[in-house]
Amino acid sequence: MDSDGQPSPLASIRNIGIVAHIDAGKTTTTERILYYTGEIHRMGDVDKGSTTTDYLQEERERGITIVAAAISCKWKDAQGEPITINIIDTPGHVDFTAEVERSLRVLDGAVVVFSAVEGVEAQSETVWRQADKYHVPRLCFINKMDRIGAEFERVYDEIRDRLAGHPIPVMIPIGSGPEGNPDQFQGLIDLIEQKALYYQTEDLGSTITEKPIPDELRDTFDHWRETMLDQLSEFDETFAEHYMMALEGEPLTPEMIRAGLRRATLTGKAQPVLCGSSFKYVGVQRLLDAVVSYLPSPLEVPPVKGEHPKSGDELERPPDPKAPFSGLVFKITHDAHGDLSFVRVYSGILKSNTRPLNPGRNKKENCSRLYHIRADDREQIDQALAGDIVGVVGLKESVTGDTLCDQAHPILLERIEFPETVISMAIEPVSSADKNKLAEALVSLAREDPTFTYKFDEETGETLISGMGELHLEIIKNKMLRDLKLKVRIGKPRVSYRETIQHAVKGIHGQCIRQTGGSGLYAKVTIDLEPETQAKGAPVVRFVNKAKPNDVPTEFVRAVEAAIREDAKSGGITGYPLVDLKVTLTDGDTHEVDSNELAFGFAATDALNKALEKAGAVLLEPIMKVEVVTPEDFLGNVTGDLSSRRALIDKTYQRGKLWVVEARAPLEQMFGYSTDVRSLSQGRASYSMEPFDYAPAPEAMLRKLSGMDDED
Repeated sequence: MDSDGQPSPLASIRNIGIVAHIDAGKTTTTERILYYTGEIHRMGDVDKGSTTTDYLQEERERGITIVAAAISCKWKDAQGEPITINIIDTPGHVDFTAEVERSLRVLDGAVVVFSAVEGVEAQSETVWRQADKYHVPRLCFINKMDRIGAEFERVYDEIRDRLAGHPIPVMIPIGSGPEGNPDQFQGLIDLIEQKALYYQTEDLGSTITEKPIPDELRDTFDHWRETMLDQLSEFDETFAEHYMMALEGEPLTPEMIRAGLRRATLTGKAQPVLCGSSFKYVGVQRLLDAVVSYLPSPLEVPPVKGEHPKSGDELERPPDPKAPFSGLVFKITHDAHGDLSFVRVYSGILKSNTRPLNPGRNKKENCSRLYHIRADDREQIDQALAGDIVGVVGLKESVTGDTLCDQAHPILLERIEFPETVISMAIEPVSSADKNKLAEALVSLAREDPTFTYKFDEETGETLISGMGELHLEIIKNKMLRDLKLKVRIGKPRVSYRETIQHAVKGIHGQCIRQTGGSGLYAKVTIDLEPETQAKGAPVVRFVNKAKPNDVPTEFVRAVEAAIREDAKSGGITGYPLVDLKVTLTDGDTHEVDSNELAFGFAATDALNKALEKAGAVLLEPIMKVEVVTPEDFLGNVTGDLSSRRALIDKTYQRGKLWVVEARAPLEQMFGYSTDVRSLSQGRASYSMEPFDYAPAPEAMLRKLSGMDDED
């Protein structure tokens, strides 16, 4: 309900995302939308760094979108009623795919932008799969029809063939390519209204002239209109009946076609396809009409599903302001004013200065202030209704993916799953004064970005930061240096190796004898050492005592075991920790005055060092489980490159139209792979990587790390 008691106009809201591969024209399209809806009075330019939604300095310098930006505008439907369109302009670079993931999780519809030149690209495939995952209805906009090499039909076919989509054309171009070409791009043909549309670039496309379809384009029009009607009749039974009656002479109105397109789009069965050139101001108003006509309002989205946080029973919340409040935190940004949490309200009303429940953490949160977000501007509001996307100030415990709900009606919504980080770097403060600042910055950055992680590696003494790719970490680094004013050094991390032994050795003696007349040290031990693979999660060394109590008293046995375990952590000849060992204490000798725990600890260390020398060292390197998904054209490139990295390819199989390569590869060979695999596949392959096991490293690596090469 609104504050005046009137029903909430949910039917007049569209929550949409604009998604695409990098450089397809998302941000330019968004900028045109804001201009034509009157939200801005001067269009920005990506190349000049003056767009509304790319507001970060890093975005403007690079000319790319890094963070998803939210903004609202208004348009009118066919009846002249105002419609509020909440837009999220998302990144196109694969390193920032999480921004798209969390946006699609909370949006009701999407506009997928394709370049008429490049067609379906790597991130086009990724965002399409993400939209499939969250069952998001979508429109397709084939942009850049004014460029050399633009081909509407080829891109249309790629949407059908490579994305397994069901495109339905509603607009086709008149010509293609830049001015001066014999067949230059001049305008659009509306297949529903059966008119040719010509845009005036002099007034930035605000004047659209409608004309009859030119005779020379009549055959092209007939072909594409028949395609539209045939495709639509496949995906909507009601329209199919109208179409059959039309073939018998009954009228087929534009309203019937639009109603059929809306039903087919809302069910996800089909995707209307439009085209134009955002840069040249062509086609954006018709895209806005399509957003209003075909994409859902919050009322037309199925009720959000969740479970009771204690009983686990499945629950639903309808998109109704009268229902109990539920919402999802899908993004957190940090600035000079503190944390701003983006929340999608699914049901009920969220009011400022209230305390909703975070059921996943069983904590009450404080929503001190609410805002409608306009890129980097904020407009304070008193309450947010079902269907709203708002910024919330005051949340302390909640992170991306957390649920907020009415305390009396708890519900836990499905979390957002993010891919694992794939690349790490070492980072250290330049001075001790920066140490605390760095710690605070890492906590803040990890809260803001769920695909950024950090950890302190006790073995190397390094703090490792991890992200989705080299660009991702470069952006993080620049944020630390430029925005947070940190003084840090960043380099490559050291691979965390392990060490074990080649073969068993028995009867190895160790001793500690220091007798100087007063109380001294005296201990002798005998051990057996053998390789033995330990179960995951078990101690890396199994210690067995077979010495007689008269030879080694119980209190000294504990000292022997503690010393061996500590020495195993300190490492063997390479300095890396020892694993997969069995140490058996078989014998020993004591002195009635000079024996003590310290002496037996020293004796155990002496015995272990001697045993390691005789047993032969084996360097173990971390092995990663790697899955690469690639188009068939690049399968040979990918498998050949993996083999050159000492990878063992387990299997290769087809998944839909793509090929999947599963392999095991040493981590040492996989640094920089995110960049290399893009190069090998023209940016169309994706991959994931996770720790699998440890395996013997090449002898040359052992010699290098142990310093044996230096002795030759």
